Amino acid sequence: MPFKPPLRKLDIDTADTGFYEGYNTYVTLGAKVIIVLLIIWAAVWSENAGSTLGTIRSTIDAYTGPWYMYVVALFIVTCFGLALYPRTGKLMLGKPGDTPEFDSFSWFSMMFGAGIGIGMLTYATAEPIYHFGTNPETIQGLTTGGAADNVRDAFKWSFLHWGLSAWACYAIVGLALAFFSYARGLPLTIRSGLTPLFGKTLEGPLGHVIDIVSVVATILGVAVTIGYGVSQFASGVFNITGAQWLMTEDGAPTVAAMLAALVIVMLCSVLSALSGVGKGIKWLSNLNMGLSFFILAFFLVFGSTLFAFKALFVGMWDYITALPYMSVHIFSPDGTGADNVTNQLAGWQGGWTVFYWAWWIAFAPFVGLFLARISRGRSVREYVLGAMIVPSVMCFVWFAFAGGTAIDLTLNGGAGDQITGAGISSQLFAMINFMLSPLLAKLMSIVIVVLLLTYLVTSADSAILIINTIAAAGDESEKGRIHIIVWGCILGIVIGALLMAGGLDAINTAMIIGALPFSVVMVLMCIALIKALYRDGKREAHAEAAAARSKTAA
Repeated sequence: MPFKPPLRKLDIDTADTGFYEGYNTYVTLGAKVIIVLLIIWAAVWSENAGSTLGTIRSTIDAYTGPWYMYVVALFIVTCFGLALYPRTGKLMLGKPGDTPEFDSFSWFSMMFGAGIGIGMLTYATAEPIYHFGTNPETIQGLTTGGAADNVRDAFKWSFLHWGLSAWACYAIVGLALAFFSYARGLPLTIRSGLTPLFGKTLEGPLGHVIDIVSVVATILGVAVTIGYGVSQFASGVFNITGAQWLMTEDGAPTVAAMLAALVIVMLCSVLSALSGVGKGIKWLSNLNMGLSFFILAFFLVFGSTLFAFKALFVGMWDYITALPYMSVHIFSPDGTGADNVTNQLAGWQGGWTVFYWAWWIAFAPFVGLFLARISRGRSVREYVLGAMIVPSVMCFVWFAFAGGTAIDLTLNGGAGDQITGAGISSQLFAMINFMLSPLLAKLMSIVIVVLLLTYLVTSADSAILIINTIAAAGDESEKGRIHIIVWGCILGIVIGALLMAGGLDAINTAMIIGALPFSVVMVLMCIALIKALYRDGKREAHAEAAAARSKTAA
């Protein structure tokens, strides 16, 4: 028996008149109520919010680590499986005759800028430096923290957190939405990715809840990225100007400095979002990529070039060969509470790998929907290449050249603790200060700050447009200028409120809480996509068999 035809229409109610004309009021108001309550709680009862968020974070860390590890491994296997399988790999994300809207350079630039650019600027130096000192091998006594025998493991673990696993979280959401929206003709909104499982019931409350969860996860996920970004932005401005109000005595940016940077970023982001994907976001993304190549060229010429190339290629080999183990091996605490090796390993994995997987999942509804939005007309195989492999390699290059130079200067260049002793948001600038004269260091810092600003604006304005699209029941027309402004203000206020409630720790915890329900949605999207493609294959086989029988009978 052939399967019935796939669902190709999903009627999502939108208001006919008034301020919310063209928007689904359940999703729009539901998400706003949750976020506004969070803002009020964080702003009015800051101490209570900070302590409560910390308690919830501890509970989530204790019980959900294995879940995050296994589901992210599932996303990698699903994406590569669909790309490599001949029938699904050549499938087009669109209708017959659809062609890509953007050229390959702009397409990749927008994906990379929206997906990971900000955090990479902070962590390309900071993470290899951290893992150079501490990682699972050093905790087990297999290597020596801060010594030459630990360099390979520093890059192996850094590549894990910024490689295929991160991009698989984005890619699986984008792949599902691009297929269901552009090949099936459903609205470009998260609920469409679950139609093979829930069908027409997604037009009602279930669909509204899924889209609300997606909007809240997006806001909290972007809050983390922008929170780290404005922290580094403030550090960069301090490195250029020396203004003391920007930094605390222990070398961390002040809350006032981060709030001032936040206002600048959100103002620019709203203006860019109002111009649309094809103008402001595209132009800024191309500028991002140009400045990124300039800074990479600087490290290629003036950095530790041979050390970086060795770190890149050896690190990639170590990463690829160890990926299956690193992806699914769980370091479980022994329950004693003692600070032994077992519990140290579990603490390290919870603070790094599990945190990252939650971060990428919280970021996935925004980046995934954005990837779908810019990928119409491309094949599944081309999409996975562009959304997973190329961005991963780009991250590896950044980590090898920026982080490799920092490690080499620390090991062999006489930097001592000048780089390693700086705060996480200041380590890139500390390395620049060590490498260059004061004047050249300021000029290079200006370039980095400009790049950071464009990355921040690209991420924020893309997120605003995607939130607006989900609230508008998948309408991609970039309508509702006042709504774009409102969402921009909400995003800025929630970041500011969480910064005042507990700084970056409060933002991180809120993000991890928001990521948990959406991780369930992503697993269901995997199952729904596989089910849809399997049934399409069966329908094609049945049609071919029927045609053959008809030809034989004739």
